[in-house]
Amino acid sequence: MNVDVVLPCLDEAAALPWVLERIPAGWRAIVVDNGSTDGSDRIAQELGAHVVREPRRGFGAACHAGLLAAQAEYVCFCDCDASLDPGLLTGLVRRVAGGECDLMLGRRRPRARGAWPVHARAGNAALSWMLRGRTGLRLHDLGPMRAARRADLLALDLTDRRSGYPLQMVVRAADAGLRVCETEVPYLPRTGKSKVTGTWRGTWHAVRDMRAVLAEKPRVPVAGGAR
Repeated sequence: MNVDVVLPCLDEAAALPWVLERIPAGWRAIVVDNGSTDGSDRIAQELGAHVVREPRRGFGAACHAGLLAAQAEYVCFCDCDASLDPGLLTGLVRRVAGGECDLMLGRRRPRARGAWPVHARAGNAALSWMLRGRTGLRLHDLGPMRAARRADLLALDLTDRRSGYPLQMVVRAADAGLRVCETEVPYLPRTGKSKVTGTWRGTWHAVRDMRAVLAEKPRVPVAGGAR
């Protein structure tokens, strides 16, 4: 199966070996370095990943740079902090390839105390509730682990380059008539300090970015988008 895995990266030198060794055999890891100062880009290259450098800071900027660099039929996204096992992506891609859905999300289920801080979980729950009102989708999580066909993602014309990128992907997929599903995945304590949801302030900024996405007017469905 032809698959590229996009791994947005900002100072994840300690986690990269664990993450990259779990990329499924035959798949290509695309590490998007977003201005690391700890040698993450060098480590990723030494471990065999394709490295893309995105100087503009922002989670969405890094993710989209990886999407544009991808060439495979299927594209996956996964955090680069060892909180999620990339090996689990095989199940997500299999369900997309099998026609069950068009955008498959990993619903995070904490496996250790402190893996998912209360403030981050509360923000996620609020956004899931607002997403339901905007799109009708009954999702429980807007987590970073996901899989879809590259062509479908590019057709969404994603524009957010900050924390709203994952949500915008889901909203625009729903507007385009794509089927969005979720499946449970284990969520582990991350390696290192979170850059987004590690603090109440970071969570607030993420929620602010995502509220702006939810305020967008519904887009005209893409012809032939739904399967």
